Amino acid sequence: GMQQRVGLARAFCTEAPILLMDEPFSALDPLIRTRLQDELIDLQNTLKRTIIFVSHDLDEAFKLGDRIAIMEGGRIVQCGTPRDIFTDPVNEYVADFVAHMNPLGVLRARDVMETAKGTPKETVDAAEPVQEIMQKLIGSKAAIGVTEGGELLGQITRDTVLARLLDPRGQGQL
Repeated sequence: GMQQRVGLARAFCTEAPILLMDEPFSALDPLIRTRLQDELIDLQNTLKRTIIFVSHDLDEAFKLGDRIAIMEGGRIVQCGTPRDIFTDPVNEYVADFVAHMNPLGVLRARDVMETAKGTPKETVDAAEPVQEIMQKLIGSKAAIGVTEGGELLGQITRDTVLARLLDPRGQGQL
């Protein structure tokens, strides 16, 4: 893990506008790997560098990437946000690739909301990950409002989240 930390520090010390990282965390145990991923996110948020990150681990790519390119046979078959790739795969290859992912890390409040039935007391931003919203829903039956720019877009309940988790790509009706 220390060698990877030193490698990250060296990469960010340069003035290069774009950094290429080819599977820098692949040989690490899961705990150290997660810590280094979090450190990389913090560094990128602070230093605002573009990083091209090569990984065969889709969970890692979805955690770290703002935009993901999925390749098949040496060609890019889909490029988009993690949410776009997860919810709208362009072909069977990509659908198979994302089929075993945990939807909690990909879906956002706007993806699981329903029409608001009143004015909820508590609200979350439309871009908030469902994984974080679940903590708020555990001890409550009350709906949580979904807002964007101060405007109420809809609401989330435990039932709407569970329904969407059973159908993460939204192919059925909520």
